[in-house]
Amino acid sequence: HLAEAGGGLVQPGGSLRLSCVASAGSFSAYRMAWFRQAPRKEREFVATINPAGSDIVYGNAVQGRFTISRDNAKNTLFLQMTGLKPEDTAVYYCAGRLGWTQTTSGAGYASWGQGTQVTVSS
Repeated sequence: HLAEAGGGLVQPGGSLRLSCVASAGSFSAYRMAWFRQAPRKEREFVATINPAGSDIVYGNAVQGRFTISRDNAKNTLFLQMTGLKPEDTAVYYCAGRLGWTQTTSGAGYASWGQGTQVTVSS
């Protein structure tokens, strides 16, 4: 079970930190990722991190502004978002897949949280 938190309303240029807590399973054995979905748009890959935190990939739209990280001791995934833009407005989901294989496709992730809303607006 994955549970996201930290979403909210922020002004353009602002920052937010999302978290995702895993309440079951062996978190440290899972590759984790963040995806987002805006109204009337397809789900979009944001970032992924391998079980050790040594392999990270970002989507083009967030490269250089967002940072994914994890704390395996606390079963928690993070997404630090800076320089937020109105186009970052979406529901953000964390997702997990067992193992180390890198994938940026949502179809490759078996576990999903319920999502947390991020709204960037003045």
